[in-house]
Amino acid sequence: MVEPAAPKNASTVILIRPETSGRKFEVFLTLRPPEMNFMGGVYVFPGGSVEEGDYSEEMLMRCRGLSRTEAQQILGGELSPELSIGHCVAAIRELFEETGILLSVTENGEPMDTRQGKIKNSLADKRKSLVEGSINFPLLLESEGLYCDVSRPVYFFHRVTPEKYANRFDARFYLAQLPPDQSPLSCSEEVVKSLWMNPEGALDRAQRGEFPLMPPTLLVLRTLAAFDSWRSLCGQYQLR
Repeated sequence: MVEPAAPKNASTVILIRPETSGRKFEVFLTLRPPEMNFMGGVYVFPGGSVEEGDYSEEMLMRCRGLSRTEAQQILGGELSPELSIGHCVAAIRELFEETGILLSVTENGEPMDTRQGKIKNSLADKRKSLVEGSINFPLLLESEGLYCDVSRPVYFFHRVTPEKYANRFDARFYLAQLPPDQSPLSCSEEVVKSLWMNPEGALDRAQRGEFPLMPPTLLVLRTLAAFDSWRSLCGQYQLR
């Protein structure tokens, strides 16, 4: 009997924003290239594997907003403090790599202001370098005088890929509100296209067979669809 593959630690970010009316809300979904070996041609939330660099001492020194012990408690105390906060870092890094959205603060704890053209252009260039592997995440942040704001992603739930699959992930899902002065990329190295859609709309299109989704994504959308308003969602998860 073949032993099931060991699941890899992973983090996923559900980026959300209020609808124009302010009553309901939308989620950000990305379409993976069809030629990709894993989940090619499927709509997903940004995310990926937790890398060792996500919980290195160098990286943890560039984090603000949550202590290692607090991160460990949030995830139920099963993981080490460093790996616990590393999941949050991985969520922020993957979100930046795939969408260009960066959840960060300055030295004095103020939100990053991307309305300044200089920093916006600089981060766009360095995002590409990060994806290519010519710069690491803590060095990128340090070069801009920024810190990873690990208080922004809010823990949502935990899912482990069933043993019958060859590619398995021990994934933590996070909710994160779109920063008011940032806009996600329409496409990137791992994204063919992207879109905003309310959970009900995504589920309806998936039901009609025109919107390919994996079981974890469907579960997230069904859970979010149960909230009747943006206000109730923010109240439940204390989003900011």
